[in-house]
Amino acid sequence: MDVKDGDKEEKKPIVVKDATDLQRLRLEKLMKNPEKPVLIPERRKDKSLAPPPDFVRNVMGSSAGAGSGEFHVYRHLRRKEYARQKFIQEKSEKEKLDDAYHNRIEENKRKAEERTAKKRAKRLKRKQKTKIKATQPKTNIADNKSSQSNSDSNNSEEELGLDSKQKTDNTTEPNINNVKSDCESGNDHSL
Repeated sequence: MDVKDGDKEEKKPIVVKDATDLQRLRLEKLMKNPEKPVLIPERRKDKSLAPPPDFVRNVMGSSAGAGSGEFHVYRHLRRKEYARQKFIQEKSEKEKLDDAYHNRIEENKRKAEERTAKKRAKRLKRKQKTKIKATQPKTNIADNKSSQSNSDSNNSEEELGLDSKQKTDNTTEPNINNVKSDCESGNDHSL
């Protein structure tokens, strides 16, 4: 009697509540007999239509002169031609979308490459600066720069040969000739 109870438990219907339950059931079914070959369906081939006929023997229209039997033949040929034209239009639209997609991918790759190249150059530049700083002796750089700038300005004034009176005149009063020439050229400095 224990055998019958075990069979009943196994044969209980399993309720599939979500996709994971369905997948579990399928896997269990596959694993019951691992030697059995699994059928994997092939991918569907793209739809293609027959080319238009080279020579149409029964040329007729939907006019009143055609017989009642001929109208059905005409309707069939018309439907076939419309389906062919629709297929051609859909195929061209799909090709346009594919081309646009591939162009967008190429553009994104190019932009990403430009960004990485820019960042790479910046990174290398920063790395070189740190190498240069590491090789230079560590001194008080701010004091050196300020003393150099003061000595440069004193040297430039001495080279010009300006005496102290001319230095003060140039700093306090603008040159009248320069102002006149600026006004004539259209550079008005007054606001």
